Amino acid sequence: MTASPTEPATRTTPAIRAEPATQVEPATQVEPATPGRPGPSRRRDAAKTRQLLLDAARRRFDDDGYAATTVRDIADDAGVNVSLISRYFSSKEGLFKACLGAAGDELRRTTGTVTREQVPEVLARQVVGFGPTGLPSQLTLLLRSSGDAQADEIRLGFLRQAGERLAAAGGWRPDEPDSDQVLLRAEMVLAAALGIALLRSTTPLQPITRATEQDLVGPLRDVIDALLPPR
Repeated sequence: MTASPTEPATRTTPAIRAEPATQVEPATQVEPATPGRPGPSRRRDAAKTRQLLLDAARRRFDDDGYAATTVRDIADDAGVNVSLISRYFSSKEGLFKACLGAAGDELRRTTGTVTREQVPEVLARQVVGFGPTGLPSQLTLLLRSSGDAQADEIRLGFLRQAGERLAAAGGWRPDEPDSDQVLLRAEMVLAAALGIALLRSTTPLQPITRATEQDLVGPLRDVIDALLPPR
């Protein structure tokens, strides 16, 4: 009698290749633990953390100036780890530039692709936006020397671009013989508008602080007509 073939004790199962997992960007990021702060690391919304740092930095730069402010001061005021400044802004200089961004963006909107006839209305809207309930700290950052050469170049760059855009609205071309005079007049218009905004944001002087956008359009138009007549 012939013996039956014996079944193998085990079967070899083909290996299954796993597909690589799709990387998903988390909505929140883990904030590193801060030395001296008890408790585990906290999850914090990235956008919220970034805004906390911007708000704290604006206050510090406004109160103490750029040179005297440290990234540790800003992080402590915001209640976050100091390493997050590098994560979101690269450096103190990057954070300062971001703080100027709001005021610079407003100036760009004011002096961007607008016609000369639109400038008084847009400037009046800007001035009112910088009023007591507006953005006085950003305005101060634009106007006050920081004590640091690189930071001041950033600040002056915003103002220089604003003056050039105003001049362009008045027909300025940099290669024309009288280009410096036209640019000077445009910068004087910018100075007048920023001076009004500064008075409104830092003093109770009347009637300028209670003037509405509509109240300011006419006087600003007079200034522009005198300094930047149609070419």
